[in-house]
Amino acid sequence: MSSQNLRNLIFLWLAWIFILLGFQAWTVMRFQIKHPDYALEWTPIDTALTYKLDKPYLNEPFMNQQVAFDSEYYLSIATVGYADPKVTAGEIHGERVPLNYAFMPFYPYVMKVVALPLKVLPLTPIATSTLAGVIVSVLGTLAGMLALNDLALQELGEAGGWRVAFYLLIFPAGFFLAMVYTEGLFIGLAFGALALIKRQQWLWAVLLAVFATWTRAVGVALVIPLVIAFVRTDQWRQISLSRSGLKHLALALSMFAPLLAYFVWRFSTWGQMFQLVEDNYFGRQFLDLGPSLSGWTNAFLSLFGTYHQTSAYYMIEIGATLLGILACIYSFRRYPETASFSLAVIIISLTSGYPQGMHRYVMTAPVVFLFLSRLGKNPAFDRAWTILSTLIMGGLALLFAADMWVG
Repeated sequence: MSSQNLRNLIFLWLAWIFILLGFQAWTVMRFQIKHPDYALEWTPIDTALTYKLDKPYLNEPFMNQQVAFDSEYYLSIATVGYADPKVTAGEIHGERVPLNYAFMPFYPYVMKVVALPLKVLPLTPIATSTLAGVIVSVLGTLAGMLALNDLALQELGEAGGWRVAFYLLIFPAGFFLAMVYTEGLFIGLAFGALALIKRQQWLWAVLLAVFATWTRAVGVALVIPLVIAFVRTDQWRQISLSRSGLKHLALALSMFAPLLAYFVWRFSTWGQMFQLVEDNYFGRQFLDLGPSLSGWTNAFLSLFGTYHQTSAYYMIEIGATLLGILACIYSFRRYPETASFSLAVIIISLTSGYPQGMHRYVMTAPVVFLFLSRLGKNPAFDRAWTILSTLIMGGLALLFAADMWVG
């Protein structure tokens, strides 16, 4: 990447941050959204005006437009820890269990580290954690932009690398990249790992893949591109009982580090509590095929129903999912490692239970942006996609800032 291109990307990233955060602040000042939200069966309860009254992590005025729903748990873990008496909890086997345990540790712990120097500012502990969360998210987004640019550069050139980074920022769910959510950090780690895999910088790629797995469990899917890329180099043929051969064996085994990282977490106290909370409250399971099929059937039928909020919500969910699947199929021969990871992310998300948030999950499939960037070589498509995606993202960012459900 040329220094000029790097400067342009950084300027675009900074402009996107100020425009997006400013837009959310302005919309809350200008519009009064009518609550509650009837998009899904459960949303009228969780978007009522009284919903946040007993949630201190969602009531802090500072940067409140960047905080909603799951942000509560990341802020709680970063500010107090998993065993927080003030966070939303459920009763399991007669005991109060904080719902924090349903969320992976790496993002809130990075927030905790970033918050340390911010404590000199005249902010409350929750406000400090909020600022730290946004900083971590946007820095992760910058890393993801640079990684996507690197992945696209060889085939699509600097113009294609510019488009692929730009399309990430304006994706319908792109505003989540600057919220107190895991998307920004996960994309920086996962996309960075894929860029390093392409360059065969194995140890750094493995390290980022491990951190991505501890950010979101689906990061374990990075084991697929690691193994594919390693096998394609033929380095596995050099494995033997000699000294150099054993080094290659150790390198080959390190490709499975994300899988090991997942099981280390899964069988820890965190992982066991995670499963307990998921089973009793959030209902997300790996390859939960029956409920997933039923949920997606109902989602499709809702497009033709009379509940317009539900129809509008699922238009985006279904559209993003179809885009992701199409991008994986079309791009598999050109980008086998990136497409295999992307397809695994989409399948795991698609079959994890009741359909919601798929546009967020599809955004973590990097092949989507490589696919769009190829199409974007046509100026008409580039302008049309920019208008469509930006308008949808603006609408969703407005709803998020107003505490409405957007996935």
